[in-house]
Amino acid sequence: MKFLKTRQMAYSMINGLLLLLTVWGCGSSGTKTESKLASESANATSAAAKTAAPSTKQTVLFYGNSLTAGYGVEPTQAFPALIGKKIDSVGLNYSVVNAGLSGETTAGGKSRIGWVMRKPVAVFVLELGGNDGLRGLPLAATRQNLQAIIDTVRLKSPQATIVLAGMQIPPNMGTSYTREFRGLFKELADKNKLVLIPFLLEGVGGIPKLNQPDGIHPTPAGHKIVANTVWNVLQPLLK
Repeated sequence: MKFLKTRQMAYSMINGLLLLLTVWGCGSSGTKTESKLASESANATSAAAKTAAPSTKQTVLFYGNSLTAGYGVEPTQAFPALIGKKIDSVGLNYSVVNAGLSGETTAGGKSRIGWVMRKPVAVFVLELGGNDGLRGLPLAATRQNLQAIIDTVRLKSPQATIVLAGMQIPPNMGTSYTREFRGLFKELADKNKLVLIPFLLEGVGGIPKLNQPDGIHPTPAGHKIVANTVWNVLQPLLK
């Protein structure tokens, strides 16, 4: 009997010790889990706050066709992205948005400008019309469409500086059409008091080694030259 009683007491002590260890273990694990969750929650809150924080940078928006979109090259090699790097390198408080669309005509640009201009911009670079000229579209319509785009930008973002990129085309459509096409960009710039880039592809257009096999779209080296042309006009406007 004494042996059995002693054995029962031993079992009781062991069970009590196991129970104590179990409770202590659960309490320790719970504390660690709560601490980990609290840490993760704090990190997530911090990250969300950073994401939600509004950007103080002003926007430079490039609105154009495949030249702006960077057809045939990496997005980082297209001239708008190169302009973005130049802006960052000199510490200017602007961010670049590339709203280029390959194949875009002035009519297409007119149809989507309201959607693109949902937020205000500081500088609007308009590069459209090249596809109109290459297709021989009526120049009266090209003028009207470009004017409509300019009017919408002025309405949506009255303080924006508008930069118009001039374009030229080969004489395939005839001397008169080619000359009138070249002149319409300066006419619009003068009429609307825009900043004009006389010829976007200056030093690139018609030079085989700076263009892709189609003879129209610049290579990465060509885009660097285009970026410099744009930057010479754009930099003085950025404050």
